[in-house]
Amino acid sequence: QAQAGWLQHDFGHLSVFSKSRWNHWVHKFVIGHLKGAPASWWNHLHFQHHAKPNCFRKDPDVNMHPLFFALGKTLSVELGVHKKKFMPYNHQHKYFFIIGPPALVPLYFQWYIFYFAVQRKQWVDLAWMLSFYIRFFLTYLPFLGVKGTLGLHLLVRFIESNWFVWVTQMNHIPMHIDYDKNVDWFSTQLQATCNVHQSFFNDWFSGHLNFQIEHHLFPTMPRHNYWK
Repeated sequence: QAQAGWLQHDFGHLSVFSKSRWNHWVHKFVIGHLKGAPASWWNHLHFQHHAKPNCFRKDPDVNMHPLFFALGKTLSVELGVHKKKFMPYNHQHKYFFIIGPPALVPLYFQWYIFYFAVQRKQWVDLAWMLSFYIRFFLTYLPFLGVKGTLGLHLLVRFIESNWFVWVTQMNHIPMHIDYDKNVDWFSTQLQATCNVHQSFFNDWFSGHLNFQIEHHLFPTMPRHNYWK
């Protein structure tokens, strides 16, 4: 599931086939049938992220502030000045491990993707999603039963969630996070991204998103060329 996530990311960025239409078709298949999520949902969130990375209220990936985490040096100070003590932020480096990586996919994404598809009437995406769940349950029900199949699905999402969060946070969250200052596009991308050491394992584990700077500057570039 994690590797299928990096694969759909490639198709979503139109970086596999020379024709955009082919990328869109296969993207729907990979994220819909192989992962059970709507392509329109991913496009809606991810395109905003690439347009304004780490810009508060414009990048949905950093909308955790101030309900769960106080992100960025500027926003953290603002939170302190207004004394918005929703949570004990001085301990967020401890409870991040409990509510961040384990819960994002199985608890939040799992219901929100269906809500998104139905609310926006994305019936084709919904059909692709349902094909994943039908296939999954037909495959495992005869062997594991209802409880076992549900447990396997939850376990897969739990592991995938930890994997996904660590990769996506380590190359963005350490960088500059603030309100949109209308800085030029090139500088905006550089301020919000950082790379992670290259190795055979890191390239595989992160879907080559350890080259996050290159990815944001050249988002349609095939990932195996980032190192160049």
